[in-house]
Amino acid sequence: MKILVLIPAFNEASVIAVVIADIRRVVPEYDILVVNDGSSDATASIAESAGATVISHSFNMGYGVTIQTGYKYAFFNGFDIIVQIDGDGQHDPTCIPNLLKPVLSHETDFALGSRFLGAESYEPVWARRLGMTLFRIIVSWKLGKKITDSTSGFQAFNRSVISFFTSDAFPNDYPDADVLITLHLAGFRVNEVSVRMHNNISGTSMHSGLMPLYYTFKMLLSIFVILLHGTQVDRR
Repeated sequence: MKILVLIPAFNEASVIAVVIADIRRVVPEYDILVVNDGSSDATASIAESAGATVISHSFNMGYGVTIQTGYKYAFFNGFDIIVQIDGDGQHDPTCIPNLLKPVLSHETDFALGSRFLGAESYEPVWARRLGMTLFRIIVSWKLGKKITDSTSGFQAFNRSVISFFTSDAFPNDYPDADVLITLHLAGFRVNEVSVRMHNNISGTSMHSGLMPLYYTFKMLLSIFVILLHGTQVDRR
């Protein structure tokens, strides 16, 4: 069983070595891939020195393209499972084994880490919480079951999902809540697992200023397009 820990990273030089070291302490046997999205700092060299495999984009291409680069690497290198974890120190690596458990036991295809299922986690800012509540309602309605953390980037999924994510069906602009709906329409099983999340220790966030409003608009548009395409997505 080949398992890859995927870390998308943009200008995380101050924390990336700590994130990698923390992952190594929990799951030393897993491969670690950092996809460096055209950082202007030393993210790539520091990650490499910390022992991770590094793929670098020549310029900033965005979060969606960055994680899909990791999915394609995993698929073409024969990995069976991906654990996706942010490079800013928000996701607690000690939760990786629990996140993996339902995927390894074939209970689910896609395990979504939720900060709202019991583990003590940070409270997002109000604008972020508003968007999260809206998407939680939409995703729960479409999946037919309660989803508490639809925008979580802390995830684990099997090779079938990896293969699906390498296709054009993957919404690689702002992949988030729309991904869960896409997976459901394609027939994949999606379930949540309790995880712990911390404040962004790198001190930067895409959800500051007016970005939450822009993000909410883009996500609603993406969900609308997915639903407009019909009730079934080809998982091949």
